[in-house]
Amino acid sequence: MGVRPPGPVHRRSLLSSPSPLPASPATVPAAQMEKLTMRWGANLVLDAIDLSLYPGERLVVVGPSGSGKSTVLRLLAGLQLPTSGVLRIHGEPQTYLRLDQRHPPDVRLVFQNPALLASLTVRENVGFLLYRFSRLSEGEIAERVDQALQAVGLAGIEERMPGELSGGMQKRVSFARALIEDPTAPKARTPLLLFDEPTAGLDPVACTRIEDLIVRSSELAHASSLVVSHVMSTIERCAERVALLYDGRFRWAGTVEDFRVTTNPYVLQFRTGSLHGPMQPAEN
Repeated sequence: MGVRPPGPVHRRSLLSSPSPLPASPATVPAAQMEKLTMRWGANLVLDAIDLSLYPGERLVVVGPSGSGKSTVLRLLAGLQLPTSGVLRIHGEPQTYLRLDQRHPPDVRLVFQNPALLASLTVRENVGFLLYRFSRLSEGEIAERVDQALQAVGLAGIEERMPGELSGGMQKRVSFARALIEDPTAPKARTPLLLFDEPTAGLDPVACTRIEDLIVRSSELAHASSLVVSHVMSTIERCAERVALLYDGRFRWAGTVEDFRVTTNPYVLQFRTGSLHGPMQPAEN
């Protein structure tokens, strides 16, 4: 089951026909999983899934807790390797963990927890990779940090510590860290932005701010984005396409417009929060 680029010819559920319509052969997916399986011992987490994310797309993966959503993110980020199947980033098979790769693809993971280093200032957190790996001067890094913070609406907080910020502000700092660019690095293909439950635990106003940032971040970085979320407003505001994962398999995928109206039993239960439907708690 591939998730294809937007277009009038594809405006129906990917599961509404026996086989998904093929993408243009000239379009190389930004990320692609083919028959990808992930096991932890006897526990089957992902069961031979197929997924394609195309350049510039914003895809939201939804599903109940324990369905395998975060595992999809960790595989794409190169933090885990699949048990079997193929994972490609920009058409290149990923066979090593990220730390083992000589030239890892530009994949940026925004964790559910902002994961800021408490002993470093906001400037040092946002510019961490530039300070460590780039050939930029201190002034050039500070300028880029300032630009990234302005992009997320946090100008002027460079010298504050993470502990002095609210949860929503810390989340936005983590977005700025994902946006910052190293102009001295070799030019890579469009980055892949991964967001793990970016609005979990936030109030409605903070949710809206973060949701707008996801869209803006994708546009500013000219990136492809995959968001894992169970928050309906995040799905509505961020998604171009939606894929529902349950029990290690994708049960439905389609445009966000289709997501609002489909009677697929998995999506219907997810949308309404009903206790009755195919998604049930695992038996002990």
